Amino acid sequence: MTHWIIAPIVLPAVLAAVIVMSMRHHVLLQRIFSIAGLTALIAIAAGLAVQSSGGTIEVYDLGNWPAPFGIVLVLDRLSAMMVLLTAVLALVVTLYATGTDWDRRGNHFHALMQFQVMGIMGAFLTGDIFNLFVFFEILLIASYGLMIHAGGTRRLRAGLQYVVFNLLGSTLFLFALGTIYATTGTLNMADLAVRVAEIPESDIALIRIGAVLLLTVFAIKAALLPLHFWLPETYAEAPAPVTALFAVMTKVGAYSILRVYTLIFGPDLRATADVVTPLLMGAALITIIIGMIGVLGTNRLGRLAAFSVIASMGTVFVAMSSFTPETTSATLYYILHSTLATALLFLTVDMVRERRQGSSDGYATLPAFHQQGLIAALFFAAAIAMVGMPPLSGFVGKLLILKAVWPLPGAAAIWAVILITSLVAIVGFGQGGSAVFWKTRPADEEPSDENAPVETPPAPKQGLAFTAAFSLLAGIILLTVFAGPVMGYLNATSAQLYERQGYISAVLTGPDRIGGDKGDKGHGADAYGDTDGHGVTDTPAAEKEH
Repeated sequence: MTHWIIAPIVLPAVLAAVIVMSMRHHVLLQRIFSIAGLTALIAIAAGLAVQSSGGTIEVYDLGNWPAPFGIVLVLDRLSAMMVLLTAVLALVVTLYATGTDWDRRGNHFHALMQFQVMGIMGAFLTGDIFNLFVFFEILLIASYGLMIHAGGTRRLRAGLQYVVFNLLGSTLFLFALGTIYATTGTLNMADLAVRVAEIPESDIALIRIGAVLLLTVFAIKAALLPLHFWLPETYAEAPAPVTALFAVMTKVGAYSILRVYTLIFGPDLRATADVVTPLLMGAALITIIIGMIGVLGTNRLGRLAAFSVIASMGTVFVAMSSFTPETTSATLYYILHSTLATALLFLTVDMVRERRQGSSDGYATLPAFHQQGLIAALFFAAAIAMVGMPPLSGFVGKLLILKAVWPLPGAAAIWAVILITSLVAIVGFGQGGSAVFWKTRPADEEPSDENAPVETPPAPKQGLAFTAAFSLLAGIILLTVFAGPVMGYLNATSAQLYERQGYISAVLTGPDRIGGDKGDKGHGADAYGDTDGHGVTDTPAAEKEH
């Protein structure tokens, strides 16, 4: 029973507006307010995570309108975990942007960053599928501005591709919402879980179309093949602090699939049970393969990092697609790991670019640069984590996934793909790391490429940048050391996800609501009869006709 649930959305929204209206010409003030606000956001998110750790699902009714008629925000273990992860990553990224002066290279960096954080937080907390679309659009609009921050022809071209592809996804999202609403008469997630379970035989085809359209939309956001085309160029060309925050944006797509296809289109739902898992599993295996081929075939660190994101998302969906509590726990651990590791890799790539004249991240043999040993250590730590080698959390995450999928049909093929592509990734990261950090030449030696720079550029600022990068590495190490307690939390989170009755009751009639008439049962679960966790067992005839 707390109003703090809405704070992760309101705080960055207010900060963004204040920064735009009052501080647009004062970068120092923007930095102070942005860092202070994100620090407060971490404290709020940590409090919400502690509050939800007991298993209570709390609901916030905006405008005092109860579900399913009004907009609701829902706090459970999963949403609290993702909110905390986003807040931590946003602060790290802002510290890096401040330490490297990335925020001075274009207009409104901090305001756009706050708006994007607002959109991501809203996507994790919303209990209404239409408002999931709204928050998607908020974070995407902000990301458009961040993507072309500091300008440049290549960045503008990559940004245009990013915009067009995601607008296509938004259009499909509206088609999916229209289909689902026409069939069920609601877009509240808990209410949908009740109504979809009782869908009449005549409407099964329509609800299947809606479910597949939603899956397509979320797959675009998560860069799942064959809908990944926007990601390599976008991530390779975007500013490093932006791509580091984008590490959690692909997880919004994964979160949406996990939420919608456990709560609404559950694995036992006859309308979609034979569609979602085969589509996700096949696409996920191909995504891993193509991503790792890209890692091996590229000759630029930026594209290497981008293709490693694609491969990591494939690994996430391999585990997720079975929709069992065991595979979901492994999925959540790997989401935590890959978010931190991906962000670290992109920040490290930017450190290389900033220290090589011309912002080069190619594999050409160039003179050694300032802090090369320290940056090399960060790169190889990120590479070990992304590949899944011991002793870091990537190794633990892949072990958990391999163990979780072993009892499933086709486990041998899944093991083969994950293990073989991990070997390919070792070769690809080793090739890139050795070319950039080991094959250097004296600064006074003539370059083999006439376009390669000769002079070593001066050392850029480094204090806050290294603090941000090493804090991500510390997070990866902590995730490894405390894998046992973390998995305990994630196992409880998975159990809560698959106990759908708890979510439905909390949203529609639960005691932990903020606002609304607690005595009014006409709109809640009681209006549909008793539920068994998989749907309704006693629905009134009038409701069935509706």
